[in-house]
Amino acid sequence: MIPEEYFEQQEKELAIARQQAMTQNVQQDAMAMQIREDTVNLVKEQLSLAVELTNIENLLKGKVLDSETEKWLPAPSSNMIILTDYGVHLIMNTIMFYLNKNTLLSNYDEDTIKQKMEDFATSLTDTIFMEYEKVFQYPTFEECKEVLNKRIKRKIELRVFSLELIGKTADKKTIEKEFLDEIESKVENEINKIKEQIIKNKLKRFELIIREVQDAVHSTYLRAWNGQERRTLRQHIHISETMGNTNQFMTKPPKQSRGLFRR
Repeated sequence: MIPEEYFEQQEKELAIARQQAMTQNVQQDAMAMQIREDTVNLVKEQLSLAVELTNIENLLKGKVLDSETEKWLPAPSSNMIILTDYGVHLIMNTIMFYLNKNTLLSNYDEDTIKQKMEDFATSLTDTIFMEYEKVFQYPTFEECKEVLNKRIKRKIELRVFSLELIGKTADKKTIEKEFLDEIESKVENEINKIKEQIIKNKLKRFELIIREVQDAVHSTYLRAWNGQERRTLRQHIHISETMGNTNQFMTKPPKQSRGLFRR
């Protein structure tokens, strides 16, 4: 006759086995959910160009990235502000049609990419050239006046030094008055010259800006060369699914005690 304690022990072991099975199922479901979430996050991160667009916009505004705080700071000098707000928006609105997931997930051959890049660079260059007065930041009157004052001060100091060098008495205030009287009728002309020189220096950056923007768009197209981005994403998803299935199959079932008649 089978003792009653045996059946009680069997019931306890079955209860433990069921609890272990439920725990394993919960763990497997949680693991599968985590893998799916990680895959979704990976896809979002890989296809998101938000950081790149933010960096490009700040660089176009002439801002400087602080290495310690990793925050974008205003341009330390007006000379670093090459574009107006209109110019920044014009370029950003243009490249946002290219720096997006639609481009990344496309499938282009090399000749198509070359043709698209040629068309893009030509159109952007022509547009900026036709609207350069609105695109480039012209110096203000205050900025031109500051430059002129520095030039006047430097010339006065040079004249004082020249007189002292040959042993003559140099009265700085007298020399300053003489110099100002000398250029009084030329102030407007000097201001215009300074303005032209500043804008010429900024226009020298035109080719570099075009090249930087062109390279950003080109890099995006290269990720879509022969559908590489789509293929990479599929590989990531396949690996994640394989890892999930492997973990599920490798999980050992709970060990059960043998029955009365098992050997």
